[in-house]
Amino acid sequence: MEPDHWVLVNFFVKKKKNTHGRGYLVTAKLSQCMGIERKNKAARCSKLLETLASSQVLRVITAMEETDECIYFSSTTHPFTSTINPLLIINPFTNTFFFFLFLFSIIHTQILMAVFRFSLWVVVVMVLVGLGLGQEGGDYGGGVGAEAGGVGGKEMVPAMFIFGDSLIDNGNNNNLPSFAKANYYPYGIDFNGGPTGRFSNGLTMVDTIAQLLGLPLIPAYSEASGDQVLHGVNYASAAAGILDITGRNFVGRIPFAQQIRNFKSTLDQVTDNLGADDVSKAIARCIFFVGMGSNDYLNNYLMPNYATRNQYNGPQFATLLVQEYQQQLTSLYNLGARKFVLAGLGRMGCIPSILAQNTVGRCSEEVNQLVMPFNANVKIMINNLNTNLPGAKFTFIDVAHMFEDLLTNYRSYGFSVIDKGCCGIGRNRGQITCLPFQTPCLNRDQYVFWDAFHPTEAVNVLFARKAFNGDLSIVYPMNILQLANL
Repeated sequence: MEPDHWVLVNFFVKKKKNTHGRGYLVTAKLSQCMGIERKNKAARCSKLLETLASSQVLRVITAMEETDECIYFSSTTHPFTSTINPLLIINPFTNTFFFFLFLFSIIHTQILMAVFRFSLWVVVVMVLVGLGLGQEGGDYGGGVGAEAGGVGGKEMVPAMFIFGDSLIDNGNNNNLPSFAKANYYPYGIDFNGGPTGRFSNGLTMVDTIAQLLGLPLIPAYSEASGDQVLHGVNYASAAAGILDITGRNFVGRIPFAQQIRNFKSTLDQVTDNLGADDVSKAIARCIFFVGMGSNDYLNNYLMPNYATRNQYNGPQFATLLVQEYQQQLTSLYNLGARKFVLAGLGRMGCIPSILAQNTVGRCSEEVNQLVMPFNANVKIMINNLNTNLPGAKFTFIDVAHMFEDLLTNYRSYGFSVIDKGCCGIGRNRGQITCLPFQTPCLNRDQYVFWDAFHPTEAVNVLFARKAFNGDLSIVYPMNILQLANL
């Protein structure tokens, strides 16, 4: 059903100047999608959306209603998703302040980005001159210090291959026509490489796990080439899900099925260079880290323009996801993977974007309860796969348990703020996620959440260490250290 009313939405893009000359402005209006012959409607609207996504737009202040013919832009809101999605689904008639604040920030984004990039190059040149060329490695953030890789930093496994979403994406969306990007400041403010596409202030969980395994930081698939792939590749993509349709509101993203196909391409490339027998033996010793499922809820089941919630109740949807998940993981097994680390879903009802939806700032137990069947089904799936796939070793990180423990005992872990993002705007700093060049909080190590959806580097490092050498209450049936040593 189409919404009852439509709004005019302004998008800042690269090629059309507005009459005032302040930035770039193009107006997307419903009439651009209406009055077109039926056979051309979908293509015309798809082209419009791609143009907007590939521009300088980083977030869109509007909801999107999708039909089988065309994508429309509307002000529709939803009880669960009015702030849950980085597309910033808000009603501009009731959120005028945020609407104009966002537009103001986007006007200046291009100028500021140019200044930032120039300054970054100046800093890089000064550092290279001061330190000398050829110095490799180093600490890329909070790091893990002497813990990395055990004694002497020895590599415990040949490589790690990573599949997932924005929690572990490190830049694969940067060159996609996508609204799901984090390659702008203040993302990466505490990362030595600056903004890279990581949805955090610094390291992600898999960055720290790589260091603990004695590996270098794993390169993004979009950037890796040649010998860079020999220590692994990160295929994760923000907005990606187990289901291909998940995250389509963001336009460009790489679903799990495509990530697996990308791994096969990497495997073919390495096999051509090293030989099938050697590669097969090495792949069997590598760690395959998979963190999927969050977007299948946040950017599918809970979204108003998806029919999923009308087709399945919570347990039915969890069953659907895990059935598809098992087939995909089996595909990886058939490609040679043997050591799997699967990250469960966290307490998604406690992220700032959900907290911001009520005045008391309480976790949504309805959302938390919704995702519990998924975690339970994944544990059962792991037991089945360990039994039925010869040589396979699957382990499960109970992220929900770790988050519950952290939110209950946060002070003992050195945190002081658990109910708002370090970077964001509005209630709980979760109504609008981190904007370009926004000034984040100064005491980032004391915040659990970096933005409206993602944890800080401090939490990523904490959880990685727990998953690496934790007990059965955290990681089941063995921790990553034990898995690597098999």
